[in-house]
This record gives sequence, C-alpha cells and structure tokens, in this order.
Amino acid sequence: MSDFWKDLTRPFFLLAPMEDVTDTVFRELVMSVSSGSHLRVLFTEFTSVDGICHPKGRDAVIHRLMVNASERKILSELNARLVVQIWGNDPEKFFEASRFIKDNFWFDGIDINMGCPAEKIVKQGSCSALIGQHTRVSEIIQAVRESSGMPVSVKTRTGLREHATESWISHLLQCKLSAITLHARTQRMMSLKPAEWDQIALAVKLRNSIAPEVKLIGNGDVADTQHGLKLIESTGADGAMIGRGIFSDPWFFNSTSHERNMQEKLHLLRKHIILFSGTWPEGRNFNILKRFFKIYVHGFDGAAALRAQLMETSRPETAIQIIDEYL
Repeated sequence: MSDFWKDLTRPFFLLAPMEDVTDTVFRELVMSVSSGSHLRVLFTEFTSVDGICHPKGRDAVIHRLMVNASERKILSELNARLVVQIWGNDPEKFFEASRFIKDNFWFDGIDINMGCPAEKIVKQGSCSALIGQHTRVSEIIQAVRESSGMPVSVKTRTGLREHATESWISHLLQCKLSAITLHARTQRMMSLKPAEWDQIALAVKLRNSIAPEVKLIGNGDVADTQHGLKLIESTGADGAMIGRGIFSDPWFFNSTSHERNMQEKLHLLRKHIILFSGTWPEGRNFNILKRFFKIYVHGFDGAAALRAQLMETSRPETAIQIIDEYL
C-alpha cells in the first residue's frame, strides 16, 4: 500500500479520534459541511487491540471500524483519508489486531494511540503510559507495520509529569513512522492547562534533523482554522489536529466562515439523527446522540428549551418530530 502521508502538502487539518464521537456518522456529517477546507485526514474512534483479538470482545468494539458507503463517497470527493486508531500495550496483540484489520477492512493507515491520559487506560499500561518505554514502543510499531503493510503513525503527548519532548520524539523519529501527532501537553496536564505549542516547534526541529520525511502534526487548543494556520506557520508543523474544537462548531473546517443560523444548525442535527438511525437501526444506544445536541442547539432564541425537550426523547422519530415542529 502506498504511503498517502508523503503526498499531503502543508498545511492540512485532521479530525481527531474521539470516543463515542468520531464514528462513521459524525465523520460524514463533518465532511458534508467542510468543502473547500484543508481537512485531509480523519480517524476512527480508538479501538482496543485486546477487544479486536478476543472472539467475544470483538463484538463490543467492531462498530468502531464501521465505514458507511456514503462516507466512502464523500472521502473520495474531498480527497481525504481515513485512518484507524488502535490502542493497547502488547506487541503480539497489535500484530494480530493489525492483521485482522488488514484482512477485513479498508483504511488508508493505522495510528497508534500513545497519548490518551485517562486514568483507567493508563493503569493498564496503555496509551500515554507508553511514553518513554522505548523498547516496547519500538516493538509495537514494528509489529503494526509488518502485519498490516499500511502507513503507521503515532499520536502522543510531550511527556508524563514533565515535558520530555526531545528524548521521546527523537526516539519515535527513529521508528520508521509516516507521521507523528503531538498533543502539546503532558499526561499530567490532561486538558486542564493550556497547550504549549513551543513543544511542537521543538519537535519540528528534531524532525528536520532526524527524519525530515516524517509528517509532524500539532494538537491542542486550536480555536479555528485561521488560528490553526497561524500555529502551523509559526511552529513549522505540517498540520494541525482538531479535537474539542469541533464541539463548538461542526462547520469548523468550512472555508466560508460565518455565524450559522438556527435553520442550518437544526437541519444538520436532523440529518445527523436520520443517518445515525439508518446506520445503527439496532444495537447502539440512542443516548449517544444526546451528547451532540448542544453542538447544534445553541446560539438562538429558544435553544435551551428546545435542547431540554430533545434530551427527554428516547427515539429518533420523536426527536425528528420535535425538530420539524420547531422549524
């Protein structure tokens, strides 16, 4: 498989992998309102290699790898790429999971989560707990690359309790990766303190001297696309990854920047509900959708009351009826 990362031209944006957020439905919704943007790479929700490798556990995580045909179509139209993100701590499980993904799905690359700071994950020795474990990390990356034949990337943080950018990123740059996304915070900082993009600039300097072919992407506190482009320019990064910013504006990546009116927001929410119910007619909890309601239902008269009414629903048909009556 060819390495798409090599063909990406600076600057570009990426939509971050997010738990119970970046499923095939939400990715399609974001892309549907992102024409004319620099959005080039999207990620699945992060998926456990232990879950993929377990015959029964696989049933609980396989939905994370779902890709609708309609999403495939819009990916092609935007010339965007879709990368699966996986996490764990056992090189053998990474090997097995990557082989399963290769044999059963089509993605443009595999990303390894070495950045999530959630306590329950860290206690398992996974994600950001891997920072600084050079030997194990090298084995994991090699296992994924050998078993999948896909471009391999890593999303990580600058350190555990303190920034260790120089030693940590220097090691990753010697692991034959295609791209590194660096969240400009330590594990300890979680998302509670401002991202420190000077660490991205340091990582870029390391990249330029050690492995200039590796794409280096910054992540953390990007307010909007113009802000992202300024951060890319000032640090020398190739791109910027957007996570929480998408919750304030689904049109984050749209090249036409203007305040969206009530009709636009509610029509997009309506589309989201219909696509969700069509994709998951059974098996996924409708309550997952409720975390999105605030994204669309805000900034207009009566938004709070409408949102409260929608939060009381338990079926997509009821929510759509309420939206239609409001419109």
